[in-house]
Amino acid sequence: MAVAMLRGAAAAAARRWGPVAGRGKAVGTRGCHGVARRREWVPPAGRDSGIVAYNSRSRSKEPLVLATEGVATWYSCGPTVYDRAHLGHACSYVKFDIIRRIMTRFFGIEVIMVMGITDIDDKIIKRANEMNISPLALARIYEEDFKQDMAALKVLPPTVYMRVTDNIPQIISFIKTIIDSGQAYATSQGNVYFDVKSWGKRYGVLTTIHPDTQDEAVDTDKRHSKDFALWKAAKPQELSWTSPWGKGRPGWHIECSTISSAVFGKQLDIHTGGIDLAFPHHENEIAQCEVYHQCEQWGNYFLHSGHLHVKGSQEKMSKSLKNYITIKDFLKKFSSDQFRMFCLRSRYSSAVEFSDESMDDAKHLLQAISSFIRDANAYIKGQLVCDPVREDILWERLANTKVTVKAAFADDFDTSRAVAAIMDLIHHGNRQLKAVTKDAGSPRSSVVYGTIISYIEGFFNALGMSFGERQVAVGGDNSAVLSNVLDELVRFRTKVRHYALALPEEAAEAVPMEGATGAKGPKEEQKEKRQQLMRERKPLLEACDSLRGDLAAFGIHIKDRAAVSTWEMVEGGQAKQQTEEKS
Repeated sequence: MAVAMLRGAAAAAARRWGPVAGRGKAVGTRGCHGVARRREWVPPAGRDSGIVAYNSRSRSKEPLVLATEGVATWYSCGPTVYDRAHLGHACSYVKFDIIRRIMTRFFGIEVIMVMGITDIDDKIIKRANEMNISPLALARIYEEDFKQDMAALKVLPPTVYMRVTDNIPQIISFIKTIIDSGQAYATSQGNVYFDVKSWGKRYGVLTTIHPDTQDEAVDTDKRHSKDFALWKAAKPQELSWTSPWGKGRPGWHIECSTISSAVFGKQLDIHTGGIDLAFPHHENEIAQCEVYHQCEQWGNYFLHSGHLHVKGSQEKMSKSLKNYITIKDFLKKFSSDQFRMFCLRSRYSSAVEFSDESMDDAKHLLQAISSFIRDANAYIKGQLVCDPVREDILWERLANTKVTVKAAFADDFDTSRAVAAIMDLIHHGNRQLKAVTKDAGSPRSSVVYGTIISYIEGFFNALGMSFGERQVAVGGDNSAVLSNVLDELVRFRTKVRHYALALPEEAAEAVPMEGATGAKGPKEEQKEKRQQLMRERKPLLEACDSLRGDLAAFGIHIKDRAAVSTWEMVEGGQAKQQTEEKS
């Protein structure tokens, strides 16, 4: 029912917009009809989104043209749920979440995303046997675990999740159509394979592999070594479903083809996944779908994220290599915002090296942004006194930053260039926020700094990060309570400090009575009185300084200004990290 409603909504949107003029430029070319024996990418018909993206199908940057104006259909390969997700998975999902947010928040595109969940697989069956539970029970446990990890990383959920086991009848029907088309065959052992040679030069869209190259020896029931399974015959005691070819279960590649087609039909704008899925998974998906739909081109744009490497290694992070860090373990040491900043600093398609040093770099950028926002807020409130501000320079910098950010995002979602533009704006904002000891009484330039803060906070909020007056690593349900407690603590400390630094009027104005003999002069007596008070109140100032130093060890930094004191919390307090290192 949900799938039918989703397809109906997409179709209605297409009818509603049709070819009318709008924000996007209409692009007329061939659509997905009629089988043509060619491998070249065909620019789709539709509306230009204003974005240029690297398309693995054409191996070059192409204008992102959407079939329906203002709407993008997107299929994402989801997890095989047999174990906890690791940081390599997180890197891919966070990067594509950033791209999705850019399309939605900066280009006004509504994204309809479907994610497939592989909940039956050799690895799932093997792990379930080891744990002595059913494969489906194991899959449900780790599916929920995956969703919790994505929520902790602030990854938006897809429009719908779709499990393989909920779509077995559709998968069987999909396979039957491919067999009827002459591109697949069933064997006497109950397996069904895609006949790669029968697809000729159309196979090899994402790779340079050709089906007519010399075959290696085949010791299975496949005709050719490059043929791949659509249906696997059941093994003894293995979970299986009844099919025209006997009991069995789906192959890996057919799952995504069927699920995507069940929702989007033969028209799909964007398909995403890690670069390791380009071959054979995505290559085989394309072949299956173009046979099933009898269309020239299925999946107009394939976007692939680069591998995450552990420092000092050229190998990707993966379970098979046992060089992985689970998302849950990672989030014990770093925050989701820190990881998102780590991802923003490189192109989504580039391989990236993970290390504590690279995470520290991301952390320092966040601290610099947070510090600027706090100082700018203090300036607006009158807590930070500065020389007169050159507003014209800041307004011009802000306008240029907006243009640079939009251009960077339009150029294959170049987040590193966009972040660099934001940091340059902060640099110029900071240059004019230098505190002075004496207030000259000049008017504050609150509006320009308020506008800059609003833009910077909006930029990061749009990308899934939290910046505001209390942007801290105090996460959890009690963060608001802790923030209020710190406010009260700093306010009390400020009162104590001001009392310790102030002298009563009678001490400052003490003058001896006229005619008194043997009395000390007024200056000497005032000096002694001041020194006496300073000695008495020195422990209070020391206690204030001690509290400030102790809180700094936990990442809470108090800034004493002329009239008031403010506080900020640096993510990942030092004391907490030191404790973890000692234990």
